[in-house]
Amino acid sequence: MKPLIGLTSYREHARWGVWSQAADLLPSVYADAIVRAGGVPVLLPPASDDPDAAAAVVERLDGLVISGGADVDPAQYGEEPQERTVVVRPDRDAWELALLTSAAAANLPTLGVCRGMQVMAVAAGGTLEQHVPDLVGHEEHNPQPGVFGDTSVSTSADSVLRSILGPAVTVRCHHHQSVRSHPGYVATAWAADGSLEAMESEGTRFCLGVQWHPEMGRDQRLFDALVGAASGSRAC
Repeated sequence: MKPLIGLTSYREHARWGVWSQAADLLPSVYADAIVRAGGVPVLLPPASDDPDAAAAVVERLDGLVISGGADVDPAQYGEEPQERTVVVRPDRDAWELALLTSAAAANLPTLGVCRGMQVMAVAAGGTLEQHVPDLVGHEEHNPQPGVFGDTSVSTSADSVLRSILGPAVTVRCHHHQSVRSHPGYVATAWAADGSLEAMESEGTRFCLGVQWHPEMGRDQRLFDALVGAASGSRAC
């Protein structure tokens, strides 16, 4: 059987046909990437923050993607929001944190994308940098609304990430926040300006977070690796 991969989704006001109302949605490039990798995508809307609901979902999944989206609420890591941290989704934070707790307990293969990497760090007790340009002095990681920046990153030797992507890769970025601390994870990729661009679990579980968007540009390698790990987990 093909592995079932859960994809967390947005809950936003949307328009389609004659309708204009709240909707659960996700850019189709995520699902397309999972299908190309041989998995079956399932959307996981932020409809609950019940830990039992999250555990029930994880029990049925073979892999999990925490997708990109809005800023993580700084209250989740004990800080006040800065001036540029203005769009948060507390319902999504709560749901994804519950999913990650259950995924860790179940040893579920997990990939975090952009915001997803940040949520993974926060779930582990880490903290975030609320505005990267204040640290690096430029806007190249987030050029303008709706536009991805091209960023060259270097991966660390002997990392799972390097075994998938090689020593260096150019990626598509769109983020103004980043991970500051990440207990339980090892930093595995950086941009030339020193920004942390990826981390992975210290254990044997496939658990990676990347600050970029691998679903853009049809770079299949991370999704192939996730689905491969999920297939192995299902076989076990």
